[in-house]
Amino acid sequence: MFDVIIIGGGPAGLSAAIYAARACMDTLLIEKQPVGGGQILNSTEVDNYPGIPGVGGFELGQKFMDHAKGLGIRQVSEEVIEIKCRGDVKKVVTDKQEYEAKALIYAAGAGHKKLGAPGEEKFAGMGVSYCATCDGAFFRGKTVAVAGGGDVALEDALFLAKVCSKVYLIHRRDAFRGAKALQKRVKENENIELVMDTVIEEICGDSQVREILVYHKKEEKTEKLAVDGVFIAVGIVPYTDLLQGQVKLADDGFVVAGENCRTSEEGVYAAGDVRAKAFRQVVTAAADGANAVADIEKIMEKG
Repeated sequence: MFDVIIIGGGPAGLSAAIYAARACMDTLLIEKQPVGGGQILNSTEVDNYPGIPGVGGFELGQKFMDHAKGLGIRQVSEEVIEIKCRGDVKKVVTDKQEYEAKALIYAAGAGHKKLGAPGEEKFAGMGVSYCATCDGAFFRGKTVAVAGGGDVALEDALFLAKVCSKVYLIHRRDAFRGAKALQKRVKENENIELVMDTVIEEICGDSQVREILVYHKKEEKTEKLAVDGVFIAVGIVPYTDLLQGQVKLADDGFVVAGENCRTSEEGVYAAGDVRAKAFRQVVTAAADGANAVADIEKIMEKG
């Protein structure tokens, strides 16, 4: 019986592990990958984590994991296949065995929706990015494309227009889904060129992205656009299948939980990208992990 089980070894889970160790909780961290870090492992460089500018994604993830393990956290590389949230004892079933704890922190994260275009996987981290605020600074003065039509895509285009010489905003429909205020700002920005009714057919390059092939649906023609980077903003998918029917989820599948990370089920917490919130970054995920443990500690002290 552990005090707390943490599912997920990204920034949220590892932050929770660090804070749990410092609170002298008997803690188990379950991460199916052999290394920690979550999505930041896919970033060649992280330049917005306070105090460690320009750190590699893999290096930062390893620093988080080393910190947690250095404090004595037990970590297992197993895949969780079932969670039982009901009752005072939380049960976690993996592909190897079953564990029990008084509290559970679910920090399994979320994944970016993919375009599915050839070259997307090949150039991930080499010009293809899913986070403008994470990677935009690396494209200062360059030409980039943003794919998407919702709020995130519009916000990404506006953010990138501040540092890039040109931004192609490519959307498969003839109208954006994003907020009207964002649409107005995008249309008024001289650095942003709207490319509507168009899909990205292929992402091309050598060691880096160099161009994209786009298909204009109305004109029924293909065109090459020279770009240095492609930012894909077509949505993210939370990894919440294991929580279906156990805690309250928003319509888009994210876990409904406040700043203390409490879910609708007592003793069960959601931290990091899996939690329904407005802003998802390494620093906000780390904050969630700390907040969840602080709340658990407060409850345990009350007895």
